[in-house]
Amino acid sequence: MSSDLSNAIRQLVQDKGISQDLVIKSLEDGLLAAYKRKYGTSDNAIVRFNDDYTEVTIFAKKKIVDKVNDMVLEISLSDALAYNSECEIGDELLIEINPKEFDRTAIQSARQKYRQRLREIQKDSMYSEYKEKVGEMIIGYYQRERNGNIYVDLGKVEGVLPKKYQSPREIYHLNDRIKALIYEVNKNTSGLQIILSRTHTDFVCRIFELEVPEIYDRTVEIFKIVREPGYRTKIAVYSNREDVDPVGACVGLKGVRIQAIVKELEGEKIDILKYDPDPRVFIKNALSPAEVRDVVILDEAKKQALVIVTDANFALAIGKQGLNVRLANKLVDWNIDVKTEAQFAAMDINVETKRAISALFSDVREEISKISELPGIPIHIVNILNENKIELIEEIVSMKEEELKKLKDLSDEDVKTIMQIIDENVEIVEEDKTSSALEKQGTEQDENKENTEIKEEVIQEEALLETYECPECNAPVNPNMTSCPNCGIGLSFEEIEEEE
Repeated sequence: MSSDLSNAIRQLVQDKGISQDLVIKSLEDGLLAAYKRKYGTSDNAIVRFNDDYTEVTIFAKKKIVDKVNDMVLEISLSDALAYNSECEIGDELLIEINPKEFDRTAIQSARQKYRQRLREIQKDSMYSEYKEKVGEMIIGYYQRERNGNIYVDLGKVEGVLPKKYQSPREIYHLNDRIKALIYEVNKNTSGLQIILSRTHTDFVCRIFELEVPEIYDRTVEIFKIVREPGYRTKIAVYSNREDVDPVGACVGLKGVRIQAIVKELEGEKIDILKYDPDPRVFIKNALSPAEVRDVVILDEAKKQALVIVTDANFALAIGKQGLNVRLANKLVDWNIDVKTEAQFAAMDINVETKRAISALFSDVREEISKISELPGIPIHIVNILNENKIELIEEIVSMKEEELKKLKDLSDEDVKTIMQIIDENVEIVEEDKTSSALEKQGTEQDENKENTEIKEEVIQEEALLETYECPECNAPVNPNMTSCPNCGIGLSFEEIEEEE
């Protein structure tokens, strides 16, 4: 073999992107195929390369026998002594085969075997490489289109973007740059098949990871994404840090991040909302951009909820052709029924549910006393107030803004937050002295009235008793008396009855 063999091997490694060992194995398989084509078997053939792969030699392993029955596998002792003077019967001898002895058919068979083996190795290598990239983003260029399917040049291999995985908004032209998700990798008889997608939710997830560093480093995490490709996407996010707003991080300063994502999706609408473990709050957020008045859980086991909105927000909550509420259903995994107040009033539902829903419209709020129970109060503010020995709402309500600013570790922004939360959630009721006096007067009148009624009842009861005359002064007396109310003489009605 020529010393150019090593250069040819290195060139194959660079062009095909496969390892040197696999190239060597392919050459070995080709030589064995040529040997088999000439001699009918390759069981006794051995291929060896030198250390720097500049030369390759093929040997035939033959057994030394007294009488030769198979010219391919055996050799006589007299012939063997010509190769090695010390050999004996029963030994095995390696005899070098000159490749020039191979006929054209054998060489053609070797070349075919080598190419086939090389293709299989290349296919396996590419399959292993791209199989590990399933779910990742890749960039390619529009190459051609057939039956609606777009074939994308990915460099080493060609990918296909099926029509069903294309957004209806998108139109491509020759050499257009295409960013897509590696959805599936398959091996078939024609080669490697890489299926791309721009419609799956994982595609949107990868874009957010590229555009939002907080999502990439897991400061902000995506709870769930639902999508109608080309029309609207809803994404629920939450933060692992209290000081990071998950929705604000995704939108970016002046909306620069979300604008880049919308541009990549060719203008598809994106609703970013905050995930909440409370299904009522989550459902309310999921119907964004509509403003929801109240959410009622009708059946928690069956995950059925009733959402009540104003007439002005009803169409927005439902969305065009029901798209908004349909995506909200998928996002929260609940069956959401949207009703206006008038529609709710006309509903025929059980008394218990109706009472629960009606309670939502009342102005009665649960009374709370601690600052930590205030809705939306940041944890760090609660901790600072606790350090300043302020825990009750009534304590902070009685303080002026200047007094709050003097508290240790409480910033001006924190003070503004406290004042805003108090204005929105705390109702201060001043007692009306006039009303209280009237109420007290009314109470006293009621008590006097009750006492008068009691006295009248006693008098009526006494009138029903049988009356007698006092034996001393003839004043009227009754059996309930022990002495005469007029003269004070002691009475015994048994004696009176005996005298009579």
